[in-house]
Amino acid sequence: MERGSGVLLHITSLPSDFGIGDLGPEAYRFVDFLAAAGQRYWQILPLNPTGTYLGNSPYTSYSVFAGNSLLISPKILQQVGLLTQTDLDKVTSISLTKVDYQKVVESKSKLLLRAFESASGRLARDQEFHRFCADNAGWLDDFSLFAALKDEYREVSWDEWPVEIRDRNPEKLSAWRDKLRRRILRSKFLQYVFYKQWLALKDYANQKKIKIIGDIPIYPSMDSSDAWSHPDLFKLDDAKRPLYVAGAPPDYFSKTGQRWGNPVYDWDELEKTQYAWWVSRVKQNLKLCDMVRLDHFRGFVAYWEIPAVEETAINGKWVRGRPDDFFRVLMKEIPKLPLILEDLGHITPDVKEVMERLGFPGMKVLLFAFGYDLPTNPYAPHNYGRNCVVYTGTHDNNTILGWFEKEAGPEDKLRLETYLGREVDPKSISWDVIRLASASVARLCIIPLQDILSLGEEARMNLPSLSSGNWEWRTPAGSFTPELANRLLKLTQIYARV
Repeated sequence: MERGSGVLLHITSLPSDFGIGDLGPEAYRFVDFLAAAGQRYWQILPLNPTGTYLGNSPYTSYSVFAGNSLLISPKILQQVGLLTQTDLDKVTSISLTKVDYQKVVESKSKLLLRAFESASGRLARDQEFHRFCADNAGWLDDFSLFAALKDEYREVSWDEWPVEIRDRNPEKLSAWRDKLRRRILRSKFLQYVFYKQWLALKDYANQKKIKIIGDIPIYPSMDSSDAWSHPDLFKLDDAKRPLYVAGAPPDYFSKTGQRWGNPVYDWDELEKTQYAWWVSRVKQNLKLCDMVRLDHFRGFVAYWEIPAVEETAINGKWVRGRPDDFFRVLMKEIPKLPLILEDLGHITPDVKEVMERLGFPGMKVLLFAFGYDLPTNPYAPHNYGRNCVVYTGTHDNNTILGWFEKEAGPEDKLRLETYLGREVDPKSISWDVIRLASASVARLCIIPLQDILSLGEEARMNLPSLSSGNWEWRTPAGSFTPELANRLLKLTQIYARV
């Protein structure tokens, strides 16, 4: 990994006329902005499908292989003749400042159905479509049936479906595939369109010498096509309900810990298959991205396992994973594996030892640096090694300005001023901290767009303690200006990240 820098911005946060960022013109405009600013990386959040019943989180998806059809660009569908200008004009006014997921789902579902109806008559003769379906059959067949069944059973969780469907009786599944073949075809078509639009955008970015950094959440949702089609890979009971769920232990921030609710892996079963499902998953993500961030890396070393009957995480326990064997297989299957390890949170010596053996870069978050232990704090720039990725913050943190105005105490601010060597002005604080990250020895520097725009708490992407209102922030229209690109370029040049 060569010295460079980039910007963190999820697709949903791009400007667009359809209530949510998409893979259309504004995404290409953002790539042009990155190129003009001398950036070499665009980091995104997971591209997988989201659901309003799952809190709209890209980290809680009902498929770890499928793409989010809400990100499909209607304007590109119009350009290829699957929608008309009249179709686009029928879209009712939707907020341009945040994502209203309920309205977006209603609006875009109509457009995507219209596009499918336009295309369906010629899909039987579309060799490219059939090749996509064949190449991705390993996950696409189950996903498209799962999506159709979810629609049929009105979003009821799959473990509450009739037993023969829950347990995947071959004859019953065959009958349902025939009954739901139109909806299944529509689901496959939307995945085909998503992949085609995404790969075209990625190719454009690569031509501009910009690499895409993706994100792989460690666990799928319990209510997912992955858990339904591969129940043996998770610790489930005979009724296909979780015996144990994932989470995090009690700590200074939470006396009861975190109970995420995802089913935990049965690593014995994964080992028997030489981790085939995981290998396929990483390979799929590396088709879509040039590098990937592996979420919650410490969970591969040891994970907090909570009995499913428990309402909190208090009575969980640490269970050892298979880190050395798993990554040995993964690195054999994918030479020169381009990973970034998310090593934030409760990191114990055994996790650090595994990271050192593997040699993949971890993460440093600057907003964590200015506590009482600043001189020895591992997130302070003077304590970095080269093999790391520095962020001013992540999607789970406040913005720099939001942190400074709402979270930093007087002593935190004083330590920051002492570190910078001068008094801090809220108007310049964002770029002061960006400069610290850019100047560091970390090989890669990634800055959230909100910090580049010097935005406050209102632009925060996710507050983990909130059950609603997250993942809604959108970039103000007209943000990608030549002046901003030039300002970022100068900083990138002076610290040799171009």
